[in-house]
Formats: sequence, C-alpha cells, structure tokens
Amino acid sequence: MPKSYAPVQFARWTEQYGPVFSLKQGHRISVIIGRHQAAVDIMEKEGANLADCPRSIAAHETLTDGLGLLLEGSGERFRRLRRVLHAGLQPEVAETYEPIQTRHSKNLVLNILNDPKNHQGHTMRYSASVVMSFTYGKITPTSYTDLEVVAVNKTLARFHQAIRPGAYLVDTYPILRFVPGYLSQLKAWQKEEHALYHRQLDAVRRQMREGTTRPSFARFILEHQKQYQLEDKDLGYVAGPMFAAGSDTTSSAITIMMMAAATHTDAQARVQEEFDNIVGRTRVPTFDDQEMLPQVTAFMLESLRWRPVSLGGFAHRATKDIIWKNYLIPAGTTVIGNHWAIANDPEIFPEPHTFNPQRWIDDAGRVRGDLRFFTFGFGRRVCPGQHVANRSVFITTALILWAFRLSENPAAKIDTLAFSDSANIRAAPFEICLEKRINENVVRELCAPGK
Repeated sequence: MPKSYAPVQFARWTEQYGPVFSLKQGHRISVIIGRHQAAVDIMEKEGANLADCPRSIAAHETLTDGLGLLLEGSGERFRRLRRVLHAGLQPEVAETYEPIQTRHSKNLVLNILNDPKNHQGHTMRYSASVVMSFTYGKITPTSYTDLEVVAVNKTLARFHQAIRPGAYLVDTYPILRFVPGYLSQLKAWQKEEHALYHRQLDAVRRQMREGTTRPSFARFILEHQKQYQLEDKDLGYVAGPMFAAGSDTTSSAITIMMMAAATHTDAQARVQEEFDNIVGRTRVPTFDDQEMLPQVTAFMLESLRWRPVSLGGFAHRATKDIIWKNYLIPAGTTVIGNHWAIANDPEIFPEPHTFNPQRWIDDAGRVRGDLRFFTFGFGRRVCPGQHVANRSVFITTALILWAFRLSENPAAKIDTLAFSDSANIRAAPFEICLEKRINENVVRELCAPGK
C-alpha cells in the first residue's frame, strides 16, 4: 500500500494493470476501481453489496467510540442514521438553505474585494459560516479562528490522521488494541470530541427551552429523535460531523474553482460572457438564474472533476461475491473507487488532463444529463449533504466570477497539483491576480448586508 498520495499511485497502476486491480496484504485484499464504466458497474449497480465498509479500529472504534457515521458498518444503526440525514438534507430542505448561502456568498465577495491575498482563508470562513448556520442555527458570520470552529477542525485533522492507510498498525494487527497505553492518545482525543459535539447540541437544547432557537438540522433531530429512533449518544455524532465534513470539503471545492479560473482564463471568459448576456452588471446572479446559466454549472462540474476534493474516495467492503466481466471480487474484500483515476478516464473524459467545461454542454447548449462524475461517492454510501454542497459551490462560483476576473501572477505560477496528502485535499497556498469586472461601488452596494 503506498505510504503517501496513494490515489496518484493507484492511477498509475490503473494505466499499467487496467480498470480493476487488487492488492494483497497478508489475508487482506483491496480492489481498486480506476475507470468510469467499472465504477458504474461495480460501485453503483452492486451498491447493495457494497454498502458496508472495512473495520477501522483506530479511526472508528477508538477515535469516534464507534459512533461516527462515515465508517459505520451497513447495519440497522447505519440505516437509521442515513434516514435522518436524508430527511434533513434532501433537495426540498436544501433549497431552504439558499438564502443563508446567498448571504454568506455576498460576504465572501466583499472579503475577497477587501483582502484578495487571503482568498483561501475567506473560502474557509464562508463554508464554516454556512455549515454552522444550517447545522446549529448560528446567524453571525463565523470566523475560521472562532474557538468552536478551531476545535471542530482539530477533530477533523485527527480523523484524517487516523484514517490514513498504515497510520496505526492496530488496523492490520487487531491484537494490538489490547496493549496497555497503545491507543491512549486516540482515546483522549475521543473524549474531547464527544464533549465538543454534545456541548454544541446542548446549546440548541437550551435555546429550544428558551424559545429562541432558529431552524437548524440540530433542532430537527432533537424534535424528531423518537421518530427516527435516535439514541442520546447518536445525536451529537449526527450533527457534529456535518460541520467537520461539510466545511472542509466545500471550502476546498471553492478554492479549486478559483484556481481553475485563474489558470484557464478562456474558460472563465465564456462564463463571464454568459453573465453579461443573462444577468447583466446591475444585479448579482441568484439561484433562480441557474437554469439560464449552463456555463456556470459546467465550470463548476469541470472543477470538481479536474481536481476531485476526495482524491481517492472512501473504502467500501463487499458483503457478497461480486462478478464483473471475468473478475471475482470475493465477499470481505475492501473496494475503493479511486476518484483521481476515474476523473482521468480518457474514454469518458477525452483529454482528461485538459480543463474543458464544454465537455458538460450538449449540442443544444444545455448541461448534459448523460455525463456524471462521482464527486460525492458511490451507491448507498454517497454523501447525503451533496444537495447543500452543490448549491454552495454554484452560488459562490456565480458571484465570484460575476464580480471578478481572476488570473495568475506571471512571477508566481500556480502549481495546480500541490495538494495535501489527506482524505479530503486542500490546495497549497497560491496567489491570484484579481481584476474587478463590476464597478466596486456597485459590488459593495449589491453585496451589502441585508441586500
């Protein structure tokens, strides 16, 4: 198993060995899916047999005390928690968060206008604000340096550390969990995480008693605890990880979009021509404009394919034998859909290393309905927050590219492959040159609080 940047090495092996190959470590078998059609046939069509995930002693059983959903096995608890997440994040509910996303997107534009050098920090503040708003009902813009946000991000960093292949030998040799003190650090972190998530939920409970609470996902699960058969210990781990997962990935997706715009000015110009024809320069684009702005959606979709936020995807586990062509994937096998390799499948995405939003546009000028990339994972373990996340990336793409023309500094070229080696990637710091497309006073007026 590669010790660093495994998805990149897996992509190289896909070129060498084909769309499906396996790694064997002792008695453990991992199957890597590296092409689009194989992912559809195996990860999607066999989704019922891949709803499980491999056992994780370090990241799941120890760090989250077996309560985190991401690595929960495909049992009754997994189905219960997924039901409540789908209920609170389905498209009809996600649509109600659009005013929150619009408000914070305008604030993001103002922050970039005032301090363009810190554009990556501004995207992190945006995503923290939005996710804290719909998760816990917070109304004030959340700074990324808020103690609460820092604490949640610390738990996320620890999780990424624990989930990396080979990070803890206990996942290869389970008997190590009985060695005194071996897992003491993870257990100490678990206590901090447990206290944090339940402290956030207790604040919503208190507001409900006082009659001051705002609509939020935390309020929803508290009000429907019996309906969805949620145990008290489940509640914090249903709401809490939403921030950890949603904030980090959304900010990364927005940053990648800005990187793509700065390094592909011709594609950016096509989007801005569409803005001038449809929206004009005297109002900001809105969610109501989305159907009339296919170039914006195409630019967003290509950004997510070009540099996938989850570079390698998360592991599934086969619960039954799966036959694909002349291959057998035995029950018990770990199966990984490698996003980086799938995104660069030349049969589905010709010239895959080229950033080309037009691959998502059909002959009639509409967004294609027959092409997809698995940004949010596969089958029954697909990310339930995808409808909220897509809306965030759309509205920020629209407002930023409407207000600004982005480009590279010739003296500081952007390394578009410089990312963290983590489950969800973060771009290394990079510089952008920013030119105002819209009169600054107009931007400030249209993006002012309350507008």
